[in-house]
Amino acid sequence: MRLCSIASGSSGNCIYVGSETAHLLVDVGISGKRIEKGLKELGLTGKDIDGILITHEHADHIQGLGVVSRKFGIPVYATEGTIKAIMNCEGLGSLEESLFQPIREDRKFTIKDLTVNPMRISHDAAQPVAYRIAYGSKKVGVCTDLGVYNEYTVECLKGMDALLLEANHDVNMLQVGPYPYYLKQRILGERGHLSNENAGRLLSRIVHDNLQTVVLGHLSKENNLPELAFESVRMEITMGDNPYTAGDFDIQVARRSEISPVVHIK
Repeated sequence: MRLCSIASGSSGNCIYVGSETAHLLVDVGISGKRIEKGLKELGLTGKDIDGILITHEHADHIQGLGVVSRKFGIPVYATEGTIKAIMNCEGLGSLEESLFQPIREDRKFTIKDLTVNPMRISHDAAQPVAYRIAYGSKKVGVCTDLGVYNEYTVECLKGMDALLLEANHDVNMLQVGPYPYYLKQRILGERGHLSNENAGRLLSRIVHDNLQTVVLGHLSKENNLPELAFESVRMEITMGDNPYTAGDFDIQVARRSEISPVVHIK
């Protein structure tokens, strides 16, 4: 089983998760050309993709959906609320409604040998979800765009072998940065984005012996730095109420504009 970030950041997101026989994309918020370039680096083409899992309808998660779905005829999985919101989005071109497969939170479905389990998240979108994807006993989570986490989130993310988790912003950088007040409040709110510190606190609740890799994703270009996200999360894990230190786990930061190292879940 493999996990790889083709692109992850506030300007565009596209994550690959796959097995030997099934290949999925979580979000397609970059150009079709960049998606195909990333897949080529993984030894794949758009024809190999068995499904596109959409978390929500914001542009940085669906920008390439029209181009890719039209070119390759890939099934698109999303909640009913997200599908309706996507169909109302301008700029995607014509979308074949028959490609959309409605899904529901906490209701598993299978794509070849992968089991997908959507989970609720708190974000200012129509009906957003994150995804847990299993191949046999191996589990991968892709969880971004959540303003707050709760006990439900913690329970959903326990037992992951690898996890791509949002570490969107440093609170101090955001507060003194150039964004207008309303946008700062939106990002900091319960339906906004997860800060570095909160990402670390969430991780400190779910780390376990078999967690192989954590990938920090969806970093803000204006309100974060890769080194800052990395160190802040490591500090929270080490200081957290758990028997681990950050050095016990492989922690990576997803790259904004290029493919990240492939995580092989063993």
